[in-house]
Amino acid sequence: MSVDPATAKHHTRHENQDYYFCREGCLHKFEADPGKYLNPAPAPKPAPATDGQTDGGLWTCPMHPEVVRPGPDSCPLCGMALEPMSPLAMNGENPELVDMTRRFRVGVALSVPLVLLGMAGGWLAAEAVQWLQFVLATPVVLWGGKIFFERGYQSFRNRHLNMFSLIALGTGTAYLYSLVAMFLPGIFPASFRAPGGGVAVYFEPAGVIVTLVLLGQVLELRARAATSSAIRALLDLAPREARVLRPDGKEVDLPLDLLAVGDRLRVRPGEKIPTDGVVLEGRGLVDEAMITGEPLPVEKVPGDGVTGATINSTGSFVMRAERVGRDTLLSRIVAMVAEAQRSRAPIQKLADSVSAWFVPGVFAVAFLAFVLGALFGPAPQAAFGLVNAIAVLIIACPCALGLATPMSIMVGTGRGAQAGVLVKNAEALELMEKIDTIVLDKTGTLTEGKPRLSRIEALPGFEETALLHLAASLERGSEHPLAAAIIAGAEARGLHPGSATDFASVAGKGVSGGVEGRRVLLGNEAFLTEAGIDAAALGLRADALRGKGQVVLLAAVDGQAAGLIAVADPIKEGARAALDALRRDGIRIAMLSGDSRVTAEAVAAQLGITEVFAPILPQEKAAVVKKLQAEGRNVAMAGDGVNDAPALAQAQVGIAMGTGTDVALESAGITLLRGDLRGILRARALSRAVMRNIRQNLFLAFVFNLLAVPIAAGALYPWFGLLLNPMIASAAMSFSSVTVIGNALRLKRVRI
Repeated sequence: MSVDPATAKHHTRHENQDYYFCREGCLHKFEADPGKYLNPAPAPKPAPATDGQTDGGLWTCPMHPEVVRPGPDSCPLCGMALEPMSPLAMNGENPELVDMTRRFRVGVALSVPLVLLGMAGGWLAAEAVQWLQFVLATPVVLWGGKIFFERGYQSFRNRHLNMFSLIALGTGTAYLYSLVAMFLPGIFPASFRAPGGGVAVYFEPAGVIVTLVLLGQVLELRARAATSSAIRALLDLAPREARVLRPDGKEVDLPLDLLAVGDRLRVRPGEKIPTDGVVLEGRGLVDEAMITGEPLPVEKVPGDGVTGATINSTGSFVMRAERVGRDTLLSRIVAMVAEAQRSRAPIQKLADSVSAWFVPGVFAVAFLAFVLGALFGPAPQAAFGLVNAIAVLIIACPCALGLATPMSIMVGTGRGAQAGVLVKNAEALELMEKIDTIVLDKTGTLTEGKPRLSRIEALPGFEETALLHLAASLERGSEHPLAAAIIAGAEARGLHPGSATDFASVAGKGVSGGVEGRRVLLGNEAFLTEAGIDAAALGLRADALRGKGQVVLLAAVDGQAAGLIAVADPIKEGARAALDALRRDGIRIAMLSGDSRVTAEAVAAQLGITEVFAPILPQEKAAVVKKLQAEGRNVAMAGDGVNDAPALAQAQVGIAMGTGTDVALESAGITLLRGDLRGILRARALSRAVMRNIRQNLFLAFVFNLLAVPIAAGALYPWFGLLLNPMIASAAMSFSSVTVIGNALRLKRVRI
């Protein structure tokens, strides 16, 4: 139901603050200031959960994600059963599947003798056969098919014609026609009568059609459940309980839902780590393959971070919980995959455009089939036309067309998550195969992002140890990776950095502050020059170190150049091979860096990159992406830092390293959990596989309807005498949707 929040009355806010209830009980997304549309009236309660399944908060349609309801329901646009938006509600039995299965079993039990009666019509009196068919078909149609008639009625009421509009009209017409023919045969004209004078009834087709459609719904619901198997597999990675150390020394096992930030947890050998945190005591070898894909376990010692759901292979340690519940990395991954599965790819617009005209077109073809059959068909002509019209209504399948794209997206994004490629939205997945240019940030993307102090050189009048102490004390106020490297290097040499006063940072240039009564500056030449400090004595030596790919920071103390500090950031393993593969694929590669031109080109040379933008300020990165886009390029940007976020958002596809910051993850369309450039190759392979699968599904759906509808209308009858039995039409319609979903499920096994 569409409601304009600017004019609607009686709205209440849902517990999800982005949605509101209208007075009809529907949910809508806020499009303006929500406050003035609300009143104190209580919000309608979500529909009750059934069969042990929680309502999961909000429910949505896989074909129409704009439809959101507070509980289990059917989509008002297509009639399909809604699915929970919350991944946590995906466990448990599907109430829709349970109900459809029960109706199908009853339908089979009654339809089998119904078909046998039709085959043995010559052994019994015609009137007896009709009565038996009536008795058997009535519960199948009226009870088994009740849900189809309800959804069909809603489709007409809401003016959104769909598959259930066709099924309800087709089976309803056959059943009602048969009732009238059985109880009031005298009202039919000669064109409806067989040569013997009787009027045929269609209880058998009506009952069997409903049963076959129920079978199709059961198979479809089971197949749709399989598309979410990736999310269920991710959810199953998490342990159910954690061993908490109480302040009194006691240890208790608690469900994960009861954990709080700061809790001390014990992790024993062979156990899964319950949540994200930091090791406090002990050590262990942790298998992080579910995050990094690396088979070798990583040793964790006090101070190291650990990720929930990874496995402590050997050793025992005590950890402090840093993130719990929805804030853990696993929960964020699950939420991101679920969100991506509900997003719409641009190619979906093609299916939407066709679907908008499809059902009205089918009604027109069905009416034409009835008219032509009644005028030119064999006796009884009107009955002949009616059967053709019913076959047309039953065989048409807009559902297959609508499912073609979302099913491939659901399975593809789940497959990507298993391979360490998180897709934030379907648009990014579609665009990834069209990318012809990739812009890469240097630090943390091409390099490990874990720089190490490599060299200290002091000018006459200064000592290296004292210079390092001052620099490390100043950098304690900075969060830059280079700062961490300098501090770690100082501590490794037995120094104990102090703290700085009046700390100031200039993005892309350097930092300054007071340390132990001395004024200290640390940054590039431009930073020192702007402060009026002559750093010419350091220039040649700095260039020599930069030529080896090291980052060099110049230091000044009390207005005088004091020396330099060099930091090395190793290139990531496999980076060169990944870039070579991208180049063979015709991809243009450019590198961005805030470091000096000499340092950036030294790193680029090791990687075979010829297009380098350096030195470049953080705010200029997005401008580089815009420049390339202005040349007509489809650009992907890969980065991991806060200063990469604008460029990630500007690019057609933003690619974030999973080892990077939260801001980068939120700005990117694709996240590489392993922080490995080979993940870009996997992302492109996934994009190609998914888009190929979508095109196959659309082709199958288009061709099926293009061929099936005319055949059902009797197009082959004048030349070959072939007609399509409505029961066969119903079986074909049911299996067309299952075929599309089955093709999408092949993506679960695709190699990327």
